[in-house]
Amino acid sequence: MLYYLCMTQDMQNLNTSYYPTLDENFKQALNLFEKELTTDELFTLLKTGNIVQKQIAALKLDYLENTEQAKILTTNLTGQDGKIREAVALKIYELISKGNDKYFFDNAIYDKFLQAIIDVNGNVCRNIIASVKLLQNNETFCQYFTRKLLNLTQKLIEEVQKFNFQDGKYKVNKEVFKLYWCLETIFEFTDHIPADVLKNILKQTKDIDEYTIREKTAKILAKIRNDNELSEIRNQLKHDKNYYVRRF
Repeated sequence: MLYYLCMTQDMQNLNTSYYPTLDENFKQALNLFEKELTTDELFTLLKTGNIVQKQIAALKLDYLENTEQAKILTTNLTGQDGKIREAVALKIYELISKGNDKYFFDNAIYDKFLQAIIDVNGNVCRNIIASVKLLQNNETFCQYFTRKLLNLTQKLIEEVQKFNFQDGKYKVNKEVFKLYWCLETIFEFTDHIPADVLKNILKQTKDIDEYTIREKTAKILAKIRNDNELSEIRNQLKHDKNYYVRRF
């Protein structure tokens, strides 16, 4: 674990003017792991620390005391090194799954969650989707989050529909990746999405020429019953050329 924490492309120590060596970062990580840190010290590191310090501060955090702390933690989901984002996403899931969720009910935090579900790091996406799934008992959260999720999804659909999937450009893969995770999140929130809105999204994604998007579409359709039009789409996808789409 310590070796993993130290292996990063950006090893700059914010308190010095040089780039520490791997050994120096390992020693720093080891010292931080062994040191007893107060809650205030952990959040100071989360606000101003370097990559190793922020990772360890997130991993050592056992509980939250207020919404401000939750905001500091979730702020590190964006604009940070991937290893920080991954550690923070994991810690958020651990905290929420253990019942320490009451401080995450804030619009600024919801916006960070929305950005994190389309992170370039799939582990960040998975942990944040698992986290927001556990917050569904809060209706205010669901209304705010699903509205923005659906707006983001529709925007991505319109972008992806313009692509020529034969050109192999990175942008195509990047936007498809984002849409993929949006649909995975929608799968978890179908009960909170108006039927007509959900239907409109699925009618568009079923025809996208990228099997991973059709696969997520089929997965969502497998949850929906008693809708003749969607049943027809589901049957259509059961005859898709791709096995991973047909299996639903």
